[in-house]
Amino acid sequence: MTEKDLKELLDSEATRINAPEFIGEDPVQFPRRFSDVRDIEISSLLTSSIAWGNRKMICRDCDRMLALMDNKPYAYMMDEGYEDLDDGGNIHRTFFNRHFKYYLRGLRSIYMSHGSLQDFARSEHIAEAELPSWRLVEGINRILAEANGDMADSSVASRCLPQNLATTALKRVNMALRWLVRHDGIVDMGVWDVIKPSQLYIPLDVHVGDVSRELGLLTRKSDDKRAVLELTSRLRDFNPEDPVIYDYALFGIGMRL
Repeated sequence: MTEKDLKELLDSEATRINAPEFIGEDPVQFPRRFSDVRDIEISSLLTSSIAWGNRKMICRDCDRMLALMDNKPYAYMMDEGYEDLDDGGNIHRTFFNRHFKYYLRGLRSIYMSHGSLQDFARSEHIAEAELPSWRLVEGINRILAEANGDMADSSVASRCLPQNLATTALKRVNMALRWLVRHDGIVDMGVWDVIKPSQLYIPLDVHVGDVSRELGLLTRKSDDKRAVLELTSRLRDFNPEDPVIYDYALFGIGMRL
């Protein structure tokens, strides 16, 4: 396949999948329920953090998690309603209430100090970082550990956000940032301006990795950070201003293979 043919395929599939019909079966539907940017930010992080496995199960459990928060994520977090939960309660697969509580303690600390996650991202200077999403997670992980104090536990923290930033593909956070930053007004919400769409990185999972190798877009065999950098660099050849639009294309092509 020529470069021209490949770009035409990617553009065509991106247009087909990046449509309103996509929303109802994807976790992006949950942050889209809200108008307050704080609710959008919190629900984006929380729903993306449990977005692994069967999509129907993910959506079911995201819905249940938001119901647990009375569908008012910011108010629930600031009122510390999570502290009344039984640590052993299950939210999604291996993500339990103890992980949920750990995460919300840290996020509450961020909002107490900065007012929004975007302003925290600004304070971490993620726009100047070569890898903004990794810089953001480094900062959030630091606050999570501080907010949990004596209860800080890397095994619990790793269920909230990856700890191995030297190697992790950071798939779920890169997906949440796609929701928050891309602003074409179709599926993604584009409520952030701290970084540009051109600074986003592809949310890489096994499915996207396999499709990308099939198309000759990715040579690395592991679905890790180096693969994210390689694939995103390749996608920037086709659309330097908005490379992760092709997340939709790779999803759509994968459904056809």
